Amino acid sequence: MLTVLGFATIAVFLVAVLSGRVSALVALVLIPVVFGLFTGTGAALGPMMLEGLIKVAPVAIMVSFAILYFGLMIDRGLFDPMIGAILRLTKGDPMRIGAASVVLTTVVSLDGDGSTTFLITIAALRPIYDRLGMSRLVMATCIGLSAGVMNMLPWGGPTARAMAMLGAESSQLFNPLIVPMVAGLAWAVVAGAILGRREGKRLNLGAGSDALVADLMPQKSDGSRGLFWFNAALTAALLTALVLEVLPLSALFIIAFAVALVVNCPRWEDQQKQLASHASSVVLVSGMMFAAGIFTGILTGTKMLDAISATTVSIVPASAGAFLPAIVAITSMPLSLALTPDAYYFGVLPVLTETAKSLGLDPLQIGRAALLGHTTTGFPLSPLVGAAFVLVGRAGVPFGALQRAMFPWAFGTTVVMTIVAYLIGVI
Repeated sequence: MLTVLGFATIAVFLVAVLSGRVSALVALVLIPVVFGLFTGTGAALGPMMLEGLIKVAPVAIMVSFAILYFGLMIDRGLFDPMIGAILRLTKGDPMRIGAASVVLTTVVSLDGDGSTTFLITIAALRPIYDRLGMSRLVMATCIGLSAGVMNMLPWGGPTARAMAMLGAESSQLFNPLIVPMVAGLAWAVVAGAILGRREGKRLNLGAGSDALVADLMPQKSDGSRGLFWFNAALTAALLTALVLEVLPLSALFIIAFAVALVVNCPRWEDQQKQLASHASSVVLVSGMMFAAGIFTGILTGTKMLDAISATTVSIVPASAGAFLPAIVAITSMPLSLALTPDAYYFGVLPVLTETAKSLGLDPLQIGRAALLGHTTTGFPLSPLVGAAFVLVGRAGVPFGALQRAMFPWAFGTTVVMTIVAYLIGVI
């Protein structure tokens, strides 16, 4: 019964969001509440929702102040030199811009945090896309493709969970996946170029030119040169502190924003105006993340996620044998839409690895196969991962629209990496 209700909850949510009839925020709250009532735990739904809210609160707070911080930096022209460099290198060619979007995201993703990656890359790329009239959906897709592959890094959530579950070292689990990972990034660059070329044809922009670049170059910022270097130094210090985890991420962004605001906007009136200019983005993104907390809180508390995990494992036929790693790899990305990272890596993966052992397979093969898709290439599309809502919120695109646009390309990334991993014998 719980399995049916769990799959029904996720299916109805996906249909509601993909159809565009309701916002993701409404669907994330109302659909699990309705199905949760059928589990007979109606009186306990409140505590479950609160538990989910508590879990996402630190991330929601961090993202809220990160939006305020990077919004201020954009307004003060901190990213204008980066935008100018990208424009000069790409010459305003949409095809090159699509590919460059993937490359830029790859570099920024080295910090291992999806939310921060989306905040930084969108801050740098959105003005370019807007000036050219390119679709923000294409921008979000290019960013998501690269960030998904880079989420395989050992300090990223999925790999850390898999290593903990398997009791394996990074050298055993991650290092063999470096070649498939490079292949996935190459595929993402090609996909970005293809999507950019389509945009160029749609907008009739051609291959770009120096004159076009001159027209698109950012205007000079109102801020003084001294403020620019202060903001650059503050941002560099913030990013370093984020990587080193000097303080909790939310605390770092709160402190950095407070310092940046008082330095860049000394007058109280200017501070209020700056806060108001980005208030809608903060409310949109944080609201969706809290709604996602309710969604996962109810599915977890009612044990629907546990039931989904058990059923998912049970449908794998014993005759799969040597094909089990490939099956795990191909199904891992779509399952990002239905299972949280914890549910998959701590619930489903242990059973899959035990099955592999009984078939004489190396459990590490199953772990690597899982990392080729579950909350790696699939995390930018998952309603169960808070960072996905940062991507759609800052890009300003509907969640369902991004799922429709990006899913084939993201699944293609998993397929490419799976083929390479199979050919070199790591799965």
